Amino acid sequence: MKNFFSVLTLIVFSFNLHSQSQNNSTKSIKAYKIDREEIILDGKLDELFWNNVKGIDEFLMQEPVEGNLPTENTLIKIAYDENYLYIGAIMYDSDPKGIKSFKMKKDSPLNTDDRFMWILDTYLDGRNAYFFEINPKGLMGDGLLSIGQGLSLNKNWDGIWRPWTFIGDFGWSTEIRIPFHTLNFDPKVSTWGINFQRTVRRKNEEILWTGHKRNQGLFRPQNAGRLEGLKDISQGLGLEIIGYGKIENSKIEKDVGEEYNKNTNLNGGIDINYNVNPGLKASITINTDFAETEVDDRQINLTRFPIRFPEKRDFFLEGANIYQFAPRSGVYPYFSRKIGLQSGNPIPILYGGKIIGKIGKLEIVAQQVKTKKTDITNSEDFSLLRLKKNFLKESSVGILYTRRHSKDSEKLNEPVQDRNTLGIDLTLNTSSFLSNKNLQFQAFAILHNSPIPNDIITKTWDRSTRGLRFNFPNKPWSGSVSYREFGNSYDPAIGFVQRNSFRRVEPRINFSPLIENSNIIRELTWEFSFENLMSLNWEKMTQNIRFTPLSIRFESGDELSYQFIKNFENLNFNFNILGDNSIIIPIGIYPNWSHKIEFETANHRKLVYEIEINTGGFWSGNRTDYQNKLTVRPFSGINLSIGYIRSNVELNEGNFKTNLFRFLGDFDFSPFISLSSNIQYDDVSERLGMNNRFRYTIVPGSDIYFVYNHNWIDQEGKFKTTSNIGITKITYTHRF
Repeated sequence: MKNFFSVLTLIVFSFNLHSQSQNNSTKSIKAYKIDREEIILDGKLDELFWNNVKGIDEFLMQEPVEGNLPTENTLIKIAYDENYLYIGAIMYDSDPKGIKSFKMKKDSPLNTDDRFMWILDTYLDGRNAYFFEINPKGLMGDGLLSIGQGLSLNKNWDGIWRPWTFIGDFGWSTEIRIPFHTLNFDPKVSTWGINFQRTVRRKNEEILWTGHKRNQGLFRPQNAGRLEGLKDISQGLGLEIIGYGKIENSKIEKDVGEEYNKNTNLNGGIDINYNVNPGLKASITINTDFAETEVDDRQINLTRFPIRFPEKRDFFLEGANIYQFAPRSGVYPYFSRKIGLQSGNPIPILYGGKIIGKIGKLEIVAQQVKTKKTDITNSEDFSLLRLKKNFLKESSVGILYTRRHSKDSEKLNEPVQDRNTLGIDLTLNTSSFLSNKNLQFQAFAILHNSPIPNDIITKTWDRSTRGLRFNFPNKPWSGSVSYREFGNSYDPAIGFVQRNSFRRVEPRINFSPLIENSNIIRELTWEFSFENLMSLNWEKMTQNIRFTPLSIRFESGDELSYQFIKNFENLNFNFNILGDNSIIIPIGIYPNWSHKIEFETANHRKLVYEIEINTGGFWSGNRTDYQNKLTVRPFSGINLSIGYIRSNVELNEGNFKTNLFRFLGDFDFSPFISLSSNIQYDDVSERLGMNNRFRYTIVPGSDIYFVYNHNWIDQEGKFKTTSNIGITKITYTHRF
């Protein structure tokens, strides 16, 4: 232990030394003050005041040739008044007909389109920032950005702002209005961090105002420039009220073969947010509803371990950048889907409260949620406290505490003892290692009490986990090495655990150079990783050796890769692979080889095809997986994709096949009107599901939703309805 702390002290000293050597030279842009001038927001920078605003145009290329001048010019200007920040940008283009703009649905991934992105580091701390992006059709994307072990972008944050765009023979342009009351900042500070990035999609060209090196980039606030001159700006009262009303009609099968329960419900709720100070926000939610939330993508799980689905509910997504605990280390002491969901079914949330933000260098989240008693669950209280203290230039140390309290109920036979979890994580970052390289170190430890009162069997060490990680995230070379250890009884009450009772060592190395003198190949990648997972008694349990001898990213945007894997499994229990006892994998040792080939055409095309083939040994036999996805974009705003996944499994214990079909359709009539459809079927559950969602944004923050969900079960070739639900929901936001 003494040696461990000696090593840790040396690491801290080294990171401190490197942090002190940062290059402090930065670019700056001055915001021009306007006094309530008449502005016609139409995407055209033709107002007289724009002529008085000094712009910036000194961009540099990140790809395809790092440091080169862009092939297309970009001009950006910034103005403001008491209530709004205005960004004007002109994206000149020598071939306007080549501008790509397929999508209009909010927060859609823009790997298909030309785009303009920017960040605002309102506290100028180089750690956190607001992220924004648009395309030439006015699609809006936004999120919260934080740095740490890797980067974190929470795109589920929704700010209230709006862009206007215009496409002409010069290229395309935009006028963007961001209300100051949608941002948190200190009104006494006149300088923010800011950075811009533009993508010319048909050329796969990425250009940045500052931080153009591949080791840097837009998503690193510490590499941002400066926005200067912000004076006499106001957040308003800092009070936000969000109300909703909902009507729901449902028909749900009671049990197999029985009649349906039919119900019509009228409901409503309210959220209240208040900025206690420029950095701290308090929130209250009453009768929270998530009817508008998109459904999960269905998966067929042929592994021994559960699948972690992403959180999609807005209340739990705000502050996710602070919740994040030891990112990329595979530990989740807090997993919000444990709240208000039971086996994927919603549990009503009566109320919740949250305080989130920062006090000086301390980031904080305090959250309390209460769920309603149902036929399958007790009423429960969920508590969370997350504190993260920033130190040095890019480092932090934090604690996370959760509590789950269940009401006593003999009928439901649930534990009544409070279940408490405590974790601590340390992150040391520097972006000036060896002058301009990124280097990261991370350590964590988590423990929780027993859910069983007066438990004298399990020990604290068995109910804990710990680990550390070194990471060298750079280009063209990157690598990492990590160690983690999970106790045999580790199972946090509001967390997610895929597997416990193991020790794991995993080194990885990657080499990805850009091929600057080729007209065919953009980037080559070679990668090697070794996962060695042992029992707590040091017995070999799982071993995966993955080697990518070649992965190619072409100038066209097409991608091709090949990987082979050597797998070893020491199975210490009989594995019911399909969950129906039809095929049981017996205890034993299973060494296997497998191969994976992936090919994907460039996303900026109207027709995109993806295929992945996995084939090789699988337990006592062989397995071949085919994953196909076809995307069609016939017109701007219409994005249709059909996916098909098939697994052919041949084992000594028996053979089987699985099939999963998925159709996704997005019909975006404008950035404010969209219709989406998600249809999924798999032949393991034999269930067909359809989710349709229409969204009309009256103004940013106020929406009307029409949602229709229909589910069937396949009974001997005939599909029988198990449920259908129709929902109309209206939300309204007002900020004071």
